[in-house]
Amino acid sequence: MHELTELIKKDMLPALGVTEPGAIAFCVAKAKSYAKGELLHLNVAMNSGMYKNAFTCGIPNSTEVGNVFAAALGYIAGNPDEGLESLANVTSIDNISAQKLIDEGKITVTLSEISSRIFIEATLETAESIVTLTIRDTHTNITKIIVNGETVLETEDEHRGNATNTDEVTYEHKSDTSETIRSTDEHTSITTETDAAADGQADITESDAANGAKVIGTTKIHFIHRYTLADIVDYVNTVPLEEIEFVKDAYRVNLELFEEALNNSRTTFARQLLAMNGGKLISQDESMTASLLCNAAIEARVIGLDKPAMSITGSGAHGIIATMPLYGVYKVNGLNEETLYRATMLSYLVCTYIKEYSGRLSAFCGCAIAAGTGMACGLVFLKGGNVEQMEHTINNMASSITGMICDGGNQGCTMKGVAACDAAFRSVAFAMKGVHIDNVHGINGKTPEDTMRNMGLIASPGMVGTEKTIVEIFENKMR
Repeated sequence: MHELTELIKKDMLPALGVTEPGAIAFCVAKAKSYAKGELLHLNVAMNSGMYKNAFTCGIPNSTEVGNVFAAALGYIAGNPDEGLESLANVTSIDNISAQKLIDEGKITVTLSEISSRIFIEATLETAESIVTLTIRDTHTNITKIIVNGETVLETEDEHRGNATNTDEVTYEHKSDTSETIRSTDEHTSITTETDAAADGQADITESDAANGAKVIGTTKIHFIHRYTLADIVDYVNTVPLEEIEFVKDAYRVNLELFEEALNNSRTTFARQLLAMNGGKLISQDESMTASLLCNAAIEARVIGLDKPAMSITGSGAHGIIATMPLYGVYKVNGLNEETLYRATMLSYLVCTYIKEYSGRLSAFCGCAIAAGTGMACGLVFLKGGNVEQMEHTINNMASSITGMICDGGNQGCTMKGVAACDAAFRSVAFAMKGVHIDNVHGINGKTPEDTMRNMGLIASPGMVGTEKTIVEIFENKMR
């Protein structure tokens, strides 16, 4: 199996509701499995990306929202064996029990740091046990478990980050400033004395080092960054179909979520998007059909309806945006499934390429920017376009919606998805006619690879301060 196939196959996972509440619930449920006795107190510490994304996010099988309730439900009813679907069997009684724990002051949530690196740590104290369970880097990657002072699990990732799919590159430290530098799994964090709390993160590549990048120790470069856009397109065109047919599962899962959106009385955008598409699931309007399929599913996900999304790069919304508009174009134009599956792999890979620079959780909307750009390249593929037209499409996307903020998983994600679809179809239409933003302008690079890297860097380290401000706004709303 090709390493790019393996990358996507391992990363493509079903997630019930928004990924972050699911991860919080999973972390707590797993910690509880090591505890004995009645709960005295549970605290869940998490990085800003986790904290922000779940702050007002809908929770599956509940009308409640947010970090604290996700943690409480994880303790009451979470099934750790189900991973990101750990809340699949929550009942109304469970919701009442979870609220009781919150009312008794037994559940707290704290912000650990402003960072795009995923971090969740549940500390659970009972009458008989104290358990601390730590997750890093991906939503279900357990790196440490401590039970009553004894370490029962500690992985290498706890100290070095998850080295999977990365190449280690060591550079000489060339700093002549007061900056202090420490290495992480995906990024090299550069923390200034004046803003240490911001924990800015920046990927340092070989070209950076040649230009005097300030690095201590080892940084890691995801192996996908060894590929050019042309390489990825060549892979998409030549990989055996049977090797990538697994992506049909993404459409099965996401279409079931879409159907739930149309049939559930809690959705609002879904029904309006249907009306705007002439009351048809599939009309002759590519962009409206695509937006309906995509954003009805996103709305269902963020309000916590009881159907999973197929995630990519740790996000259900990424997975929805990277796939559902492509399905719309496939249906409107009567294309064959092989073309759809190859376009989907391209979409996933371009999304991943950008996300491995930006970090999994950051202050920019990776759903619209990374997944939207991947989807736009997939649209070019479906329309018979070439690598140059994809490059022009990437430039158009980079020059338009890069910088769109992420203010957590909430109903606003639906509007961001609408904007992503609109931008993608416009970017593709222009690019297919040879109209595009030139490389000299803005954050566009000399190559599409440079442009995608620059898009990622806008998020991390570029928007670390934005992340801090968003969290402060959230906390001010609670006062």
